[in-house]
Amino acid sequence: MDQIVDTEKVMSRPTKLTQKLPHAFVLEALAPLNPEVRRMFSGFAVYLADRLVCMLRDHDKSPRDNGVWLVLSDITNPADPKFRLEFPSIRSIELLGNKIRHWLLIPSDSPTFETEALHACDLLLQRDPRLGRIPESRR
Repeated sequence: MDQIVDTEKVMSRPTKLTQKLPHAFVLEALAPLNPEVRRMFSGFAVYLADRLVCMLRDHDKSPRDNGVWLVLSDITNPADPKFRLEFPSIRSIELLGNKIRHWLLIPSDSPTFETEALHACDLLLQRDPRLGRIPESRR
């Protein structure tokens, strides 16, 4: 983790950051894939090419939903026991209710948060088809 990521360079367009980019180690791990970061809701969306892969969140409102929000692909069943074994702390995002089931949270208050977030990064580096999807706005 010696590599430092200049968050200004990964931002797709000039933006006034009113909130510090949380969990920057995720971007450091994904740096070989040239992630694009954009503000989204109460966090920062991370794109790899056209695919939205996760959101980094650390916000005072609803702190229970702080962490890394993983975006699952169309082929991934959020209830898949094998997937859940890889991410033991993963759970649904309270802010989304049950409306968006393909987003799951690795909570930042989990004792295994960093390990699980880096595992997600490793899967993305390996281009695991279970993670990420192209949003409607990019199709």
